[in-house]
Amino acid sequence: MLNIADKQFTSRLLLGTGKYPSFEIQKEAVAQSEAEILTFAVRRMNIFEASQPNFLEQLDLSKYTLLPNTAGAKTAEEAVRIAKLAKASGLCDMIKVEVIGCDRSLLPDPVETLKASEMLLEEGFIVLPYTSDDVVLARRLEELGVHAIMPGASPIGSGQGILNPLNLKFIIEQSNVPVIVDAGIGSPADAAYAMELGADGVLLNTAVSAAKDPVKMAVAMKLAIEAGRLGFEAGRIPKKEYATASSPTEGMMTT
Repeated sequence: MLNIADKQFTSRLLLGTGKYPSFEIQKEAVAQSEAEILTFAVRRMNIFEASQPNFLEQLDLSKYTLLPNTAGAKTAEEAVRIAKLAKASGLCDMIKVEVIGCDRSLLPDPVETLKASEMLLEEGFIVLPYTSDDVVLARRLEELGVHAIMPGASPIGSGQGILNPLNLKFIIEQSNVPVIVDAGIGSPADAAYAMELGADGVLLNTAVSAAKDPVKMAVAMKLAIEAGRLGFEAGRIPKKEYATASSPTEGMMTT
């Protein structure tokens, strides 16, 4: 089970809901993924305008936990305002803190992320900050009391996969809250690798929504995350420099 604050989830796949070719494909991809947590940018949703298209209306919301994010925020204060808007709409008390510090790389601002997380914790939110793979920042965020750490594998939407597995491993090893790898996942292999490193979950969007067949990719990501988790729990064999026979040599006939 994936435990975030007082919430429990069977699926370890958190799915973003942006940039799908159509509402129909989006709805089917979400269903086939079996994800229980759906994330979306509050600033891109018409959550108060009934006449505007809204993917939330396409779903049975009793089946999902919504994770609004503060995408578009450049400062802690902006992130807090967006989070309060989401909470006022009655969507959820969980928030993904996203404060971008560089428009070109879309990397998060570590100082503003730390500040926003502290402010939102004081407001009673369940806080899940999106960060770079900075090991020290991850520790500082946990010390503040955040409920999960969400380090990026590589830049948002890049599909480059895990560029720095060592840092992700360090973050996972030191953390006592869930570590959910977020951003840059491009393929099921990337998702499985994140889970094999010991991550508690994977959040992705573009890898599914921009795939040639988003529905099939949603299934692939679901299976990859399940396989990666099982592989981590089973414990892989150590790497060796030379070959080792897979059949026992004891009792073999000799000439």
